[in-house]
Formats: sequence, C-alpha cells, structure tokens
Amino acid sequence: MLPAALFDAGSVRELDRIAIEEQGITGISLMRRAAVACVEVAQARWPEAKSALVYCGNGNNAGDGYLIAGILAQRDFKVDVVVVGDVDKLGADARKAYRFCQNSDAVINNLAPQVFSQSADLIFDALLGTGLKGPVRDRFAAVIDSINRQADATSTPVVAVDLPSGLSADSGGRLGVAIRAQATVTFIGTKRGLLTADGPDHSGTLYFDDLEVPQAVFDRLPPDAVLLSEHMMKGSLPKRPRNSHKNKFGHILVVGGDEGMGGAVAMSAEAALRSGAGLVSVATHPTHAQALLVRTPELMVRGVLFDDPDLDKPNDTPEAGIGRSTIERLLNQCSVIVLGPGLGSSSWSRQMFEIVMSHSAQSGKPMVVDADGLNMMTVGVERRDSWILTPHPGEARRLISNLPASQNVSDDYQGIAEVELDQANADRFSMSALLHRTYGGAVILKGVGSLINDGEQISLCPYGNPGMSSAGMGDVLSGVAGALLGQGLSVSLAAKQAVLMHALAGDRAVAVAGERGLLATDLIPHLRKLSNEFDSHDR
Repeated sequence: MLPAALFDAGSVRELDRIAIEEQGITGISLMRRAAVACVEVAQARWPEAKSALVYCGNGNNAGDGYLIAGILAQRDFKVDVVVVGDVDKLGADARKAYRFCQNSDAVINNLAPQVFSQSADLIFDALLGTGLKGPVRDRFAAVIDSINRQADATSTPVVAVDLPSGLSADSGGRLGVAIRAQATVTFIGTKRGLLTADGPDHSGTLYFDDLEVPQAVFDRLPPDAVLLSEHMMKGSLPKRPRNSHKNKFGHILVVGGDEGMGGAVAMSAEAALRSGAGLVSVATHPTHAQALLVRTPELMVRGVLFDDPDLDKPNDTPEAGIGRSTIERLLNQCSVIVLGPGLGSSSWSRQMFEIVMSHSAQSGKPMVVDADGLNMMTVGVERRDSWILTPHPGEARRLISNLPASQNVSDDYQGIAEVELDQANADRFSMSALLHRTYGGAVILKGVGSLINDGEQISLCPYGNPGMSSAGMGDVLSGVAGALLGQGLSVSLAAKQAVLMHALAGDRAVAVAGERGLLATDLIPHLRKLSNEFDSHDR
C-alpha cells in the first residue's frame, strides 16, 4: 500500500540527507536496503525467474543496480550486468556497490549491441534516477529504446529501480523517452510523478519501501502532495436527520445546453440528483426542455431564449424577451450553480455566461465552472474562493494563455508557457498551482492522476481508468461536485470527494463490462451507492 505523502525529487533528496546526516544511517546501508526491496518484489512477483539482465547508469541508481545484481547472484540467479554509465565517475557508495558486484558471480559487460539479444527472465532498469531534469541524452535514450524493444519482443518483465529511467519524478512527463516497466519499486518517499501524466503508463505496478527510515525524518518535511484514498472520505457527508426535507440538501441549478448539446446538462443534472442533491433545476435552450423532462421527470427545467444581438429585431418567440428575467429568477432560487455543460459558444451561450457570472459575483453562491464555461473565462474574471473549476489540460492551457502580460512573469508561468503549453500533460503540478493562484477556489485538473489544488494542499486521485476517456465524463463530474456543495461540504472537500466518487464510479462500471464502450451515464447508478458509502454512519 502506498503512503499518503507524495514528494518531488528535491524533497526526497532532503529526506535522504536527513536520514544519513542526522539519523546516522549510512548511504551504503540505504542502498543495500533498496536493492533487497527490489529483489524481493521481483521474486515475489515472478517466482519462476532464474536469470536477470541489470542495466546500470550513473549515480546512486547505478549503485542500487550493482547491488541488485550481486544479491541475485548470491541467490543463484544467472546475472548479466550491462554498464551504460561511467564506472570511474561513480560516487563512494556506488563504487562500493560496484566492487560488491565484481566479487559476485554476476557477469559485468560493457555496452554492446549484442546485449540486447540476450535472453533473461527479468530486466532491471537502474539507468537514471531522480536527478534527471532535461531530455535524456542520446546515448541513454538509445539504450532505453532498445530495452523497451527487447522487453516487448521477448515479453520480459522490466523492474524499474526507484522510477522508470527517463520519467520526470516531479511532473510525470517523459523526458524524451522513458522505460516502460511492469513494476517500479520506489524508496523513502513516493515520487509524485509516478502517479500522474505518463507516470502510470511507464511505472506499472507501484511498490513502496521506506528503507526503515524513522518516522522522525518524515516529520521534518511536509509532503508536496497527498494521495487521496477511499478510506479518507468515509463519513465525510453529514448524516441525514429523520426530520429532513429536500431544501436541506441543496438546490442545484445546472446552466448550459445550447442547441444540439442538451445531453451535457442532462448528464450533469442527473448525476447531481444521484449524488444526493435535494432539488435540481436546469436552465437550457428551449429545444431541450421536453426531452430532459421525459428522461428525468424529477428535474425542473426552464427553456431560456434571448433577443439575438446579431439580428436587427428580436426573435419571434414569446420567450425571447423574458430570457434574462427567467434565468435571474432561477439564480435567485438556487443555492449552488453549475455553469458550463454543453454551454457552447454562440451569442446565446455568451449571454447565459455573462448573466450567471454577474449574479454569482454579487451573491457569492458556491459554483462549479466546467467545459464551455471555462472556455469563456477571460482576463477580466476576478479571483473567487467560492467556486470549483474543473479544466482538462487543454482548458487549463487556455486559462493560462488568457492571463495578461503583467501576470505572466512568474517562474511557474514561464516554465509552462515557454516549454510545456503544447503538451497535453505538461507539468500538471505547476499548472494547478498557477491556476489556483490566479482564479482561487479549488481547481480540479482532470486527467490520469487528477489533481485538486485548494491553495492549502495538492491532492492526487489514483483511481479511474482509460475507459473514462469518453464524452460526457466531465459533465457527470460537475454534477457530482455541485451536489456535494449543496449538501454543505466546503469547496475544498467537495472538489476532492467529487473527483474520488467520479473515479471510483468509473472503476466500478468497468468492472462490470470492461473499459471499451464505457459511457458517462454508466457511472450514474454507482454514484448513488458511493454517496451512501461516504455517508456518516454515526446513527
């Protein structure tokens, strides 16, 4: 089981320093414990394995590799070591590890093309560690590519030592090219990049070992992020008294659904109901009103139409002149607003957006902004603490790009804007920090390893699956978040719990029939059960 605390590479190095310099644990002792942890994971996972290829680079990661090779040889494995780094540049502890390997029955080979045709039951990746910052250098990149091809061709499992070589420990992005491992054994502190962006695809199954570092070391350094767990959210929803009525559990107004996009508001509204909201209203284009009521008769639906500013005269419909008063009346009646599902980008969409944003700024009502609502946010939008923003990486890039030049001078922004804005999963931690600092509230940066930044802490959700890469998933999430706000959860807690419920619902749905073909509406039946599981059972 992974610990809740997640760290960047610099923090893990500091933990390592405290353990060595202040707790008196020698570097070679930590290195040997790491090697034993890798060997034991590999033997437990692949008990029939009797031979191994160990690729060693530079630094302490290579030292781990040399110790792994020597320990495997002691356990009667046939071991071949491939030296990719420069042995003469090894540090003192890694040099001790190299000598241990030399004195074992492991065969040490210099890098040569024929090593990639060698057969083995296991491959260990001890090439590059957490210190890698820029793109992998050509020599190591070629080796990583060859190892990946070798493993694919022979179906040989790869065990990554601490983290897959070429993966950023901080962002989870590939630094040009990265090892694809079936298992990763990480030490002392779980590197946050293993759990987001490209991390899960390259890490395989994650194993953690604290290397017997005392708790006093971890108490010295706060984590950079926290891993969400199902257990953490148990009992987070208040129990419902017998003397209840619908108005106690929130009146959610879902605003969106331009012509042809009524499904988005339908999914968001139904998800809100199934997540425990007492009342749900929908303000949408009149063409969708009847269909929404037929699908979910528990909804209250109002069609809203405005005078068209692009025409010389008003629309020839009775609703056109009263659109503003209709939406304003709904905004006054509700307790939580969900803006954006299927909102579109037409003049109708813009009017809906501006009326809702103006009202919410004055009323201070809690709000969820999603999809087209995010795309319409411009430079003039003020920072608020009362909302949840739910961008996917593309929407996050647009929100950052909308910042005025005077706000583009921060180190975070420069790193994102100049290097990574064209990458879908760029440094997500920096992105979320910049978005929160600029827009406030709680920012949910969606994607594998979704991040929730509330300004106090970054939380990472390890649940969810590739089947959820389909239309409408974000609409469902916004409805869940709105329902939780309506039931009294804070902006921060509602954001975390919404992401957790949404991801777990997706996992339960794929357990029924697999990932391919998963629909957003397949999550909705599971949301009801999850909302009751998170209920307080102190009755």
